[in-house]
Amino acid sequence: MDMKEFIYLITLDEEGSISRAADRLYMAQSSLSQFLQQTEAELGVQLFIRTSKGIRPTHNGEIFLEHARSMVLEFQRAKNELWDNENLTAGKVIFGVSTFRAVKLVPKALRIFGERYPSVKVELVEENSMKLEELLLDGKLDLAVVAMPTVKLKNEVSLLKKDEVMLVANREHPLIGEAHAIEGTDDLWVDLEDAVRYGFIMGPYDTILGSMSRELLRKRKLKWTSVNEHVSASMAVAMAREGLGLAFTYRSGAEDLKDVAYLRIGREGIFLDLGIAYPSREYKSKGAAALEGILREVYETY
Repeated sequence: MDMKEFIYLITLDEEGSISRAADRLYMAQSSLSQFLQQTEAELGVQLFIRTSKGIRPTHNGEIFLEHARSMVLEFQRAKNELWDNENLTAGKVIFGVSTFRAVKLVPKALRIFGERYPSVKVELVEENSMKLEELLLDGKLDLAVVAMPTVKLKNEVSLLKKDEVMLVANREHPLIGEAHAIEGTDDLWVDLEDAVRYGFIMGPYDTILGSMSRELLRKRKLKWTSVNEHVSASMAVAMAREGLGLAFTYRSGAEDLKDVAYLRIGREGIFLDLGIAYPSREYKSKGAAALEGILREVYETY
């Protein structure tokens, strides 16, 4: 078997469907089905169970897929080292970041990277921090910006920047009239105890922002009501912009919009650390290290 065929099997497992896997691989479903039958015949074991709803790996299939993923990962690492020998004149960096957090700063970093290393492609993977940790552990990313402390990562994660959790509201929202000025700035702060009189637009429990905002309210033993419970961070901000409630957001993702106000939570504010994480401490590609350097340059500007 060659590396391409290992990727076929991994894609079949990830999609759980021969038709979806074929679409993702840009090949005919019949060709992929025939490949799977021939591979199982060659190995002498059944790798996937076919059901009316799709496919799932057998026990033997899970064992084989684990080895296949390891070989693909090692192959990717080998290619990275070869690309490094070309002094960043070719190659690819797979970079993971939260969609919501990325909007304001990451495009600038990618533009600078492209100007300095025009022959190195950056493939962007947008997921929440918890999912990014899983992808790093699986070796599917070269680096990622994640919230700290990390939940699943055991290897060292280096601090990138402190980010602030804030409230976002329409500028006509009644809470604005209760806000306090922060001396020497144009910023405002509010007591969370005042904010709970109004409805919140909350993100999902399985995101850092969603879980952190709920924990903040619980620790202060505040009773609160929700307008919505499971919308994305970007949708929550869009709804808050229309005056439908208050939403939690990050300063790093705050866009300058004339009808939106960003409010510090309490006089001192609520902060979390952002870190840069790699899949392994054993090897860091030059492309990933170069992108990290540019990210640090850009994040220092906000």
